[in-house]
Amino acid sequence: MNYVLHIAILITLYIILGQSLNLLVGFTGLLSLAHAAFFGLGAYVSTLLMIRADWPFLAATGGGCLVAMTLSLVVAVPSLRLRGDFFVLATLGFQMIIFSVFNNWTEVTRGPYGIAGIPKPKVFGLTAHTLPQFVILACLIVILVLVVHWRLTSTPYGRTLKAIRDQETAARALGKNVLWFKTSVFMIAGGVAAIAGALYAGYVTYIDPTSFTLDESIFILTIVIVGGAGNLRGPVIGAFVLVLLPEALRFLHVPDTVAPNLRQIIYGILLITMMRFRPSGLAGQYAFD
Repeated sequence: MNYVLHIAILITLYIILGQSLNLLVGFTGLLSLAHAAFFGLGAYVSTLLMIRADWPFLAATGGGCLVAMTLSLVVAVPSLRLRGDFFVLATLGFQMIIFSVFNNWTEVTRGPYGIAGIPKPKVFGLTAHTLPQFVILACLIVILVLVVHWRLTSTPYGRTLKAIRDQETAARALGKNVLWFKTSVFMIAGGVAAIAGALYAGYVTYIDPTSFTLDESIFILTIVIVGGAGNLRGPVIGAFVLVLLPEALRFLHVPDTVAPNLRQIIYGILLITMMRFRPSGLAGQYAFD
């Protein structure tokens, strides 16, 4: 039973991450490779605020979101003036910078040694000590994220993002401040990813830089591509598929030394197959080209 609950928690985390990246990739057409950086910022900032400043979970999560959104603004203003591959390279550079900070700023992050003893989330006087309690908390946060994203994307703001994605020049000709819309959605996506980071830190109670690498950014992007972009259900389906698929290796009795590499091969084959035969993903509305 604990194994099933553990998988359920992982799925909820990746639904949040997938939905936040979907705002960029699926609704705005911005391909980012920096999402694990914002994920890590939420985890580290919330952890440090809870451990060193004795902040409660919700306040620490808010602090992590604020830092992630601020840094996303710093990287968005110059980067969003770039287009196509140049923007992707800019986000890649930001991802590598943040990972290096996590790994080398040992006075704060403890570098490769990581931070242990992270307190469990406590919300309105209730602490998520057990797995069932944590599943309930994670599901409530997922529902909140989905509702906010639905409200956001079903408004004129969301329709403008789609217009920018489909024809940026036409949106600009209609008087839309394209740079403002891109910057704001980049900040929102970074803040939502930070929420997943705070939740992850509270669940595992230990974080180190290896959880927030470029590989993790690519995995989150794969969730969006495989599940589908441009709507809410795509990243949900992608999170279920990509979290559950490698778990099948456990039942095939694949050796632990082989399983990680085989998992990466499976992800790669799945990604290539989807891009070749179904660029809109399993349930998406936006086809990658």
